[in-house]
Amino acid sequence: MSVFRCYSEKKPGFDVEARGLCGQLREQLGIDALEGVRILNRYDADRIAPEVYEAAKTVVFSEPQVDDVYDETFPVPEAPHSVLAVEALPGQFDQRADSCAQCIQLQSGVDRPLIAAAKVYLLMGTLTEGDLDKIRHYLINPVESREASMDKPATLEQEHETPDSVAVVEGFTGLDEAGLKDLLDSLGLAISSRPTSGTRRSGTPPSPRCGWWTPTGPTTAATPPSPPTWMTSRSMTQR
Repeated sequence: MSVFRCYSEKKPGFDVEARGLCGQLREQLGIDALEGVRILNRYDADRIAPEVYEAAKTVVFSEPQVDDVYDETFPVPEAPHSVLAVEALPGQFDQRADSCAQCIQLQSGVDRPLIAAAKVYLLMGTLTEGDLDKIRHYLINPVESREASMDKPATLEQEHETPDSVAVVEGFTGLDEAGLKDLLDSLGLAISSRPTSGTRRSGTPPSPRCGWWTPTGPTTAATPPSPPTWMTSRSMTQR
């Protein structure tokens, strides 16, 4: 089976998200050259029969009353414009794609297909590279998303190599601020140096509760850690 691709776009009058984003980019980022924004939801489907895909195209991937649907590609405007596509990072849960796969499974009674979703922005107007960089930073959260390619993949199946061993980080408690920053960058960790600097000074591992509270004293299954003092006081007040 080959990969099917379609785009859905809100019809004029229903494109509230696109018009709102255009206003935000012009007002908050000061991009006066931006003349308009179009937003298309792109869907790639794999491991799916052609008849199942055709049925899902106007039920799952779009709403015929408010959406225009395009197969494989979309009409390219003649006016000056730029294209920016955004997708979830590999391994990041994609709610839109997962919901589509579940709906297709329930609708047609077939095995759940592979679905990949992306959002394509058509930015109307003559924009500079500086303008596009501002828009990229505004639309893309590097923790969970990235700029997507406009090329259609041959398959949506992903193969991940199993690492031979798990790296062990040693000696980071003795690093200075510059060394700690280099370590975080090399590992690609999406955290700031603030929590790790506290750990480095104290020499204790960070709390699994992300700084909410840290139990003191020994903890066993028979004697679980006590809740924070403020929680105990609140519980007594509610009684």
